[in-house]
Amino acid sequence: MNTAMRLPGRIGPRALLITTAALPLTGWALHAAALHRQLAASRRDPLTGLLRRDAYTARARRLLTRHGDDAALVMVDADHFKAVNDGLGHAAGDAVLQAFGARLTAWAGPRAATGRLGGDEFAVVLELAADRRTQRLAQLIRMLHTPVVLEDGRTVDVAASVGAATPAAVGTRDLPSLQRAADAALYEGKHTGRAVLATAQHTTVASINGRRAGRAGTASWGRAA
Repeated sequence: MNTAMRLPGRIGPRALLITTAALPLTGWALHAAALHRQLAASRRDPLTGLLRRDAYTARARRLLTRHGDDAALVMVDADHFKAVNDGLGHAAGDAVLQAFGARLTAWAGPRAATGRLGGDEFAVVLELAADRRTQRLAQLIRMLHTPVVLEDGRTVDVAASVGAATPAAVGTRDLPSLQRAADAALYEGKHTGRAVLATAQHTTVASINGRRAGRAGTASWGRAA
């Protein structure tokens, strides 16, 4: 009779096979998680946490398709940003951009496409019903005109110009056309402290890659949105 005894805790052949097979899967899972984190980081602007241009563009197009005439595209420019950088330093400028990013995210909500297009220029595509549009844009202006408090206690007065475009007003759901109209509306209301809603006429303004021709950065802004 076989009197051999199994030692407590000894791994049998079947358990060993399962454990061995699981090791590569665990490794791939960890690798996939790391890749996902890298991909998520590459989609986000490291300073503000907002979507980079390509990620913003892809999400914005999906939202325009989903929400149709209830969607709105909002362009935002920080006013007098160069004066902040030159007068208070780049750390203060970074703090202002971070504050704007946080305020835009809070205003637009998690379902919106909120992106930093470059420098002090931002864009948001979100669902925004017509009966709430004026009120919500006025709220955004107030948020973006609230002073920013720096880590050292200094207070920076800030402001922003805002232009918005909707498919119903502009006559298209095309992202570059909406962006061009919103950008032209923004320029029309520059430094006025009010948001300007675009009309179909704003789409006729000359543009480069969906941005108003002549504005800073349009010559090297890259491929069309």
